Amino acid sequence: MPELPEVEILRRHLEPLLKGRTVRHVTVRRAKVLGKTPVRDFKRRLQGATFQKLERRGKFLLFKLKTVRAGDRGRLVGHLGMTGRMYLQAAGAKLPKHAVVVFNLGRRNFVFEDTRYFGRLTFDDRSLARLGPEPLGPEFTTAYLAAALKRSSQAIKVKLLDQSLVAGVGNIYASEILFRAGISPRVAANRLTLAQVQRVGAATRAVLQDAIAGGSTIPLDWAGEGTKDGWFYFGRTAETPDYYTERLQVYDRQGQPCPVCGTSIRRLVQAARSTFYCPQCQK
Repeated sequence: MPELPEVEILRRHLEPLLKGRTVRHVTVRRAKVLGKTPVRDFKRRLQGATFQKLERRGKFLLFKLKTVRAGDRGRLVGHLGMTGRMYLQAAGAKLPKHAVVVFNLGRRNFVFEDTRYFGRLTFDDRSLARLGPEPLGPEFTTAYLAAALKRSSQAIKVKLLDQSLVAGVGNIYASEILFRAGISPRVAANRLTLAQVQRVGAATRAVLQDAIAGGSTIPLDWAGEGTKDGWFYFGRTAETPDYYTERLQVYDRQGQPCPVCGTSIRRLVQAARSTFYCPQCQK
């Protein structure tokens, strides 16, 4: 599932492509992805709307629109789920089988494609209210993190996945954060010392910033148009070039040597998710 860096990279890619474009027609091919927003209301609110800005909140994309309806806030909330893709393609091009929502913008279409239909594109923004602070924002302080972790006896790796603690961190980056911080994924959140909490906070910001700077391992320009795009930070695909160097330090590297000490990376299961760590560096 895409995490904060992947969503931020996609936001930066899409915003200049969408800004100022007006929705001329809306096609909904799978109503499930609209969540609580009825299809009729979805289409009515988007018809004639103009994209003004694209923001991110955690793993969510926030499309800010100027609509033709008086008093309408015009904020469309997007979530990629596990397999979602959002891109522009020529209006005359054949739509993919799993295109779930399509906005005609004139000569181009904005396509939301999702093979497993776990993604969302909706005007229902209640999910945002449950999110914790942005890990790259000013509210994510050591004082905040220390107070929040003191209230939980969950293992720190599991707690980092709690979106009400910090927005946008998922399974891949949680393992990377704890490796960089030198902290065992098994230790209870409320047992961390203040110095350890500081290391977790600093590692969170550093890992996410590095991931955003690193780009992506999958092309964002799904329509095959325009200049070559970056590559997502994690994972590999058939399109990944042979010279691509994987940047992850521990995730999905069970049995491989730790890049710091050479000890074999281990894997354990926590809350039904795989955790990867170095038993020497993360005692």
